[in-house]
Amino acid sequence: MSEDQHAAAMRFIFEAGVLKHAARTGWWFAGVKHPETIAEHSHRTALIGMILAAMEGADPARVTMLCVLHDTQETRTTDLPHIAKRYLAAAPNTTITADQIADCPPAVTDTITAAVTEYEAGETLDAIVARDADKLECLVQAVEYRHQGIDNVQRWIDSSRAALRTDSAHRLAEAALTGQPLAWLTPPARPE
Repeated sequence: MSEDQHAAAMRFIFEAGVLKHAARTGWWFAGVKHPETIAEHSHRTALIGMILAAMEGADPARVTMLCVLHDTQETRTTDLPHIAKRYLAAAPNTTITADQIADCPPAVTDTITAAVTEYEAGETLDAIVARDADKLECLVQAVEYRHQGIDNVQRWIDSSRAALRTDSAHRLAEAALTGQPLAWLTPPARPE
């Protein structure tokens, strides 16, 4: 492995760091002044993906990886809201990923390419679960924003819920919609 390949891998790592500062722009339309970042969204998507994978019999490690990588392309395209996608044609995520990791070590390139290709195809159980995790995270975030006083989030809840494919994701969505985001602060009493 050459020093150039190590440098390329580090460039991708640095590039991914941009996601810590890039906002999920669609929330501005709902009136959220300081929406979550793409990295914050991806982190909880990965956590949800791991949980859904366990519930659905998918591979939790694979699903988590798919979730971590699912929006890395947005360093180059930004988070385009759905309305913008009606007017702009972005390169496919697989093409963007190929550019991002072109000079990385072959094992890195192969691993990331396979994961992004699988996620984008959306055909394997792992990809279906990862895509459900992405939609479920959006729904959960909308519920949290609603509890913080942002009223205009129903379209995000409805579209996310309609896109869910697994039974476990539907059940978790129902729990999110009927639950309280801060209920975890008062755990149930333990029997003595």
